[in-house]
Amino acid sequence: MTKIPADSLIVVADGAGARVFRNEGNEHKIKLHQFDILELGEMIDGPAGSMPKDASDQQIVEATFAKQLAQVLNDGALNHRYERLVLIADPTTLGRMRPLLHQEVQQRVVAEVAKTLTNSPVEDIQKTLQALD
Repeated sequence: MTKIPADSLIVVADGAGARVFRNEGNEHKIKLHQFDILELGEMIDGPAGSMPKDASDQQIVEATFAKQLAQVLNDGALNHRYERLVLIADPTTLGRMRPLLHQEVQQRVVAEVAKTLTNSPVEDIQKTLQALD
């Protein structure tokens, strides 16, 4: 039984971008408020992990975004910008991010959902989180 406490950070991501929410409700009635959208920044440092030689440009972009998102989450945890985190991402993005997350981030994760919900209405994301109970 997973509870999503008030003020939890909820990141809904795929390989192209992420929507960032806070739970303005409580653990019994989730009410998400979107306050940020994250997109791929400059590709200075390249993708996360090793990429096969035949990787497509799209795969490289998605892996690079996963690395950048992990860096944002690491920075946020290390600077105490959030206490609890819920990660919702497609399985590939989630898999690319996990090994890059600092221990401080890992300790703050209260739930992970391997689903693509980035373009879903807020109500659908809230229903998915309520179903974790």
